[in-house]
Amino acid sequence: MRTSKKAQHLTHEQTERLLSRTRSKLIRRLEDEKLNTLDVVAIQLEIEDEDLNEWREKWAELKKK
Repeated sequence: MRTSKKAQHLTHEQTERLLSRTRSKLIRRLEDEKLNTLDVVAIQLEIEDEDLNEWREKWAELKKK
């Protein structure tokens, strides 16, 4: 799995905060050692980026109305 460069540059505190928001399915994979911490953080960053983009699109639509 390709690890995000953004995830590699996070501080320990930023990584912990991100992991605290991570979905349970990813945490279980981390606990089962199917994924390492850096991979989980990278996936969570991607999820949050997608969520933010969706929110921005919806907000832009609401502003038009």
